[in-house]
Parts: sequence; C-alpha cells; structure tokens
Amino acid sequence: MASTPDTAAETVPPARPRSTWLRRLRITAWCLVVVLVVVASAAGLFVTWTVRNSFPTTDGELAVPGLRAPVEVLRDQYGVPQVYADNPHDLFLAQGYTHAQDRFWEMDVRRHITAGRLSELFGADQVTVDATVRTMGWRRVAEQEYGMLSASTREHLQAYADGVNAYLAEHSGSELSVEYAVLGVITPGYVPEQWTPVDSVAWLKAMAWDLSGTVTYQTRRAMLSASLPADTVARLFPEYDYSRWEPSVPAASDATVPQGAGRAEKAAFTAALDNAADAASSLDGVLGPRGQGIGSNAWVVSGKLTKSGKPLLANDPHLGPAMPSIWYQMGLHCRSVGQECPFDVSGFTFSGMPGVVIGHNRHVSWGLTNLDPAVTDLYLERVTGSTYEYDGVQKPLETRQEVIKVAGAQPRTITVRSTGHGPLLSDVVDRLKNAGAQGRVPGVEAGEHAVAIKWTALQPARTLDAVFQLALARDWTSFREAASLFAAPAQNMLYADREGHIGYQVPGLIPVRKQGDGRFPVPGWTSATEWAGYLPFEQLPSALDPAGGYFVNANNAVTDPSYPHLITKDWGDGNRSQRITDLIKQGGKLDAAAMQRIQLDTRNANAANLTPHLLRVPVEGDTAKARDLLRGWDFTQPADSAAAAYFNAVWRNLLQLMFVDKLTNGAPKVDVDGGGQWFEVVRDLLNRPDDDFWHNAKRALTGRDAVLRAAMDDANAELRDRLGADPAAWRWGDLHQLTVRNQTLGTGPAPVQWLLNREPGGVAGGPATVNATGWNAKKTYQVNWVPSMRMVVDWADLDASRWVNLTGASGHAFDDHYDDQLPLWQRGETTAWPFSRDAVTAAARQHLTLKPA
Repeated sequence: MASTPDTAAETVPPARPRSTWLRRLRITAWCLVVVLVVVASAAGLFVTWTVRNSFPTTDGELAVPGLRAPVEVLRDQYGVPQVYADNPHDLFLAQGYTHAQDRFWEMDVRRHITAGRLSELFGADQVTVDATVRTMGWRRVAEQEYGMLSASTREHLQAYADGVNAYLAEHSGSELSVEYAVLGVITPGYVPEQWTPVDSVAWLKAMAWDLSGTVTYQTRRAMLSASLPADTVARLFPEYDYSRWEPSVPAASDATVPQGAGRAEKAAFTAALDNAADAASSLDGVLGPRGQGIGSNAWVVSGKLTKSGKPLLANDPHLGPAMPSIWYQMGLHCRSVGQECPFDVSGFTFSGMPGVVIGHNRHVSWGLTNLDPAVTDLYLERVTGSTYEYDGVQKPLETRQEVIKVAGAQPRTITVRSTGHGPLLSDVVDRLKNAGAQGRVPGVEAGEHAVAIKWTALQPARTLDAVFQLALARDWTSFREAASLFAAPAQNMLYADREGHIGYQVPGLIPVRKQGDGRFPVPGWTSATEWAGYLPFEQLPSALDPAGGYFVNANNAVTDPSYPHLITKDWGDGNRSQRITDLIKQGGKLDAAAMQRIQLDTRNANAANLTPHLLRVPVEGDTAKARDLLRGWDFTQPADSAAAAYFNAVWRNLLQLMFVDKLTNGAPKVDVDGGGQWFEVVRDLLNRPDDDFWHNAKRALTGRDAVLRAAMDDANAELRDRLGADPAAWRWGDLHQLTVRNQTLGTGPAPVQWLLNREPGGVAGGPATVNATGWNAKKTYQVNWVPSMRMVVDWADLDASRWVNLTGASGHAFDDHYDDQLPLWQRGETTAWPFSRDAVTAAARQHLTLKPA
C-alpha cells in the first residue's frame, strides 16, 4: 500500500515571531482599557446625571398649583431664598415648595423619625429607634396638638403642605434627591407619601428631645448611686457655683429654692433604668448627641454699650453637626405689609416646618438657647402582670399595639404599656422587661418593675402658634404674649427691638413637683411624687432693660438662689457665660464685628485652672519638652495651637486615669465626656490631693501629682505617635477634626460617604469655650457638636446684620450651595443678611417667579 502524505504536518502554520504575540496582547489590553474607560465614563455620566437630576429650578418661571397670585423667590450668592407674596396663603405655600426644592430628603427622613417609621426606609437596624418613638407617641401627641392650634396656624400649615405636595406631584425618585437613588438599593419601590400638616407639627418633638438632658442626668445619678457612696456621687455632680458666675437675670426675691429628696429606693431599679437609658440613647444616632454639653450662646447689648447707640443681638445654637445643616436660612415677606398680609420676617427655619424659628422682623429680634429645665421625670413603677400599684391600689395598665414595618423583613409588633405617669420606656428593650425582679429594696417584694417617662413635650400644647406670633410681634408686650404659647422645648429667649429695648424671657412648661427636684427617678406607686401643675408664665424669669445694659445666656443658671421656684438643679457650667460677660465688659463700645469676635473666642477656662498644677509637677525627658508648650500659653485654642493639642491630650488621658475605669469597669455606664461638668469635678479635686480619684490601682499611682505626671507622660507618648516627634509641630486642628456627615446614609459604603459627606477639617475651640466645638474625651478628639449657625442682628441697620449656616442652603450633594458656607464657618466668617427689599434685590443672583398653574 502506497504511503500517504502527512497532511496534518503540512497544515501546521509556522511559528509567529514573539513580537507579533506581544503586539496582539497590547492591542487586546488597550481594547480592554478602552472598554473600561467607556464603561467608567458611562457610569460617571450616569452618576453625574443622577446627582444633577435633583437640582431644582431657581431661575425663570414655574407654574405651581394652588397659588392665588405670583410669588417671587430671590436667592443670593449662597442660594438663600427670600420669598415675596401678596397673601399669607401664597407665602407659606411657596415656603413649602422652596423647602421641598432644596431639602425634601431631609424633610422625609424627619417625619419618619417623629412617626417612628425609620425602619420602613432603612431596615431592621432602626427598629429600636422606632419602638422608642412609638412608645412615647410623638406622632400621636402631634395629632392632638394640631387640633388645638388656632385657625390661622392650621391654614398656614395646610398651605405649606400644599406647597410641598405641589413639588412632589412633579418630581419623584432621584428627581427629589440623589439619596432616593441610593435608597432604591435598600428599599426598592419606595414612594414618598403626601405631606401633611401633622408632619410639620411633629418635628417639635424631636427638637424637644434633642434639647432635653433630664433623662440622662437622672439615670446617671441613680445608676452611680447604686454602687458608689452618696458623697462620691455628689462630687461627680457639683452644685452650681453662684459665687463665680453671674446669673442671666437679676434676683427675684428673698425666698429659697425648694429642696427635695427624690431618691427613694433607686438601687433596686438599676437594671430597669439602664434599659430606659439604652432606649433613650438609641435616638442619639439619628438626632445627634443630647443633653449635657448641648447648648447655645446668646447675648444682647443695649445702645449704651454700642457704637451706634442701637442694640445688637448674637446667637449661635450648639447642636450635632449634620449634612445638610439642621437650619435653613430664609426670608418671608409680604409685598405690602398690612392687616391682610402682616408677615415680614427673616431668619433660620426648619425644613419641614413653616415660619421662622430664630431671627427678626422689622420691629423685634430674638435668639434662643437651651434652658434644659427639669421637665422629665422617670417614675419607678411596681408592675404585677397587667396592673401597676398606685396608692395601695392595683390599677390596669393602658396598652396599645404598634406595628413597625421593616424594609426587607417582616413587620414587628410591639405592645406599648402605660401607667398614669406615661409610657413604660423600659419596655422598649426586651432583655430587661422584668428588671428589678431581684427584690433588693428592703420591704419591697420581688416582682416586675418598670420605668415610666413623664415629659412636658408629651403634653399637647400650642407651640407652633408661638412660631407665627413671634413673627408678628411688634414690641416687648406682644413678644411675651407669643412666648407664653411656647411649651416645649423650654428655652431662654433673648430679645432686642427697634426702639432700643433689650429683654430676657423664659417660656415653656416647667413642672411644679410635690416632691423631688428632678435629679433622681422617683417612686411611681405614691401620689406624693406627682406634679402639682406648671409654673404660671407670669412667674417665669423675665426682665427688660437691665441697668448693666446686657443679658447673657450660655446654658448657665438664669437666676440666683433667691428665685422661689425650681427650674432645675442641673444648670450648665458658667464658663462660657462668664467669659462672654467679661468680654462685653472689656470691649468698650461694641459693633457687629466685635460681637462676632466674641463668638469666636476660644479661651479654655479649664486650662487656665489646671495648667499651673501641671507646670509645678516634675517631669523628665520628652515629656518636659512637650510640657514647655504650656509655658506662657494664653489658654486659647486656635486650630494651629501646639499648646492646645498637648493640653487636651493631657486632659483626655487624665480623665482616663481618674474616672473611666472606676466609673465604667464593672460599674454603671457613665459617659466621662470631659465637658464642663468634668471641669468642675477636677477643679474641686485639685484641692483634695489624696482623694480616692487620685489613685489608679492598675498603674500603681497614688496621689494627685503622680496622676498628673502620668497624664502628661501618656499625652506626650500619644502625640509623638500620632503627630510626630517635634512638639512644636503639633496642631490642635490635626486632632480636633470636624467631619460633616449625612445623618442617614453617610455611614454607608465608601462611595456613598464620598458622595454625601464632606471631608474632615481641623477646627478651633472646644467644650465650654465660647466657640463651642465639643468632643468626647472618653472616645476621640473628633468634633461631635458645634455652633450650628451664627448670627448677629444689628438694629442700627438691619441690612448690616450678619449670619452663616454650618453647611449651605441645599440638601443636594454637589449642588453649588451644598457646602459653600462650610469654609466660611470654619474660618469664623459670616455672610451678608439683607432684609429690606432694596438690599435683597441688590444681593439677588437668581430670580424665580412661581405662578398659579
């Protein structure tokens, strides 16, 4: 058989040169790169389109259903709107429309907070928050309040809701805000509901809670008292030092403040109180830090102290930082001010609520600080099954079911139980529903115990009426009439008017207790601990035109001990208020710029007190070099201060050595945050060099000087590790950083954080300084509360007044006005605050006309 050719061998191609393969590999790689670039570009374009899709129309004309006549919205270079209308209906409808344009996501989240419905948006992590709010019944109270409001207020609320809903009718999903695109991944298919007037009313409950510290004070004291001697607890909660700090208003009488025990049988209820505290603190994650440290500065000076001979009023409320800021600047103007359309007011508003909260009209101006009165009591209740004991009788608990819808999960049903004092806050966390069953109180049998909360903000009232009446006030008399409607949160109100008067007024519901002083929980099984009513408005602290020519409040005591009624025993320390007072007295004739300089003052009274002790304790080596930063230091804390960096590190480490282990390791939880309370605690202990708090067993430290030396050593080691070996190069701002986060989605995946948050930056100040930028010494130097805005009202020329917001007008990420005021705020600068029509028109950069559809 003849052989056949090897056809397979003949068809094998010759080997290609290596350069050919490399060339093709490069071509393939470049093609892949091109594809990736195209995909990335498309993704980038999509992201850009999604972000910009929500930017509102702020120039030209828009047709808006419900309007009766055209409305103008003029915006300045920072996007701050001034609204002009012919009637109140159109004015507040346009306010609702404008708020929705810039901040609807924020508004939507706020109403979910106050209704206990965050879980519908964000899933099971928010169930405890929702259960806490549902248990207290914020929305239920707001519904009752709406029915109590005046007819005109209800009309304004409805007009505002109509404006919000007009915007919702034309926008949905990412058109409303980019957060809805992100939310679509978590909760597909979510569609915002129509806005209602009650949505607006309910936000006042969140603000009242955010500004209330009584629950924190009561639980801290009671839990500490269960394991520490009474005198030790007293040293941790020092009495207000009236000898060092001036009150806000003059003495009222020669009577004495009523005293009360209010500590009965607290030891048995530590677990139940711990449970109630956990429930209460669950809200801090969405509303920011609460209670001690959260406050404000406000002061007003009469013409006798000013260059112009006219009053000046300054205000900067301290709240948790948020993106966007909690405030929204706005002017609300009737084109022709008269009986038919009486509004001409400008200031700081809350998105989601009509009216102006802080600001001025053409006649009067006002600022607010937190009074933080004792308006809450925790009642320790003896519960047996479905009943509770009261004056020897078993009374039935009131119960209701609340269904909490949860995104991505089954609904949760909770049973809310209430006594005559209020809802059982200790029911919110299941693990301690039977707290107190150990029966550790002598004479009290084992059984179920619970903690009920009684709080003035759960008493329906007409606070929103006060908001509109303040806008219409013309003098001190009408201002006080408006303030008398302000129930919760109770505030200090600073006042100045066109005629040259200055004033101070406390409004709000302040309970009169039969027993106790609001410092400790009280037994709920006896009528002896009930509230006997509320202080009449006429008996609340009030003063007009003081001889000294100024009023100052920075959460300090508003009266001296001669005032005959109990407001609180837990005043904030007087360091800020006294510093402001001193600067006013030293400032000569003041103008708006001088008021702003006072707002930015960073002198640390704690450093002035502690530094001399640090300088006399022998230290060696690198610590000595670090401590030399404190020699000649003026105790101010600008962001570039090396001395401030070292001192605050010493302070943080000192608190760790003195308190943190003693008060948190095997003992009740106490937040040693290092604020004004701790300034006073350590100030007293410095005169007790052998006190037990100057002993640290873990480090074998005995005595004050040994602990001070160890704190300086630890601070030096910490900063050398964090900031480098050269103490002269240390900077307070490198430690004390502010990151402004979106309160809801700003802690999510890194791309979302990049989209919604703003990068950290070093800031000046600290707790209990006038420029109050708080930080928690138990945790970190990071800023956790700030002056949320700053303003100065100048009655020599209202158009010369100044203001600044923490972030910006817009709630839309990457909008020009999302964070354009943040750099100004960080530098301590402000912007023009035009009020007259001529000044507003001159400042306008955008002009939008809203026309009836």
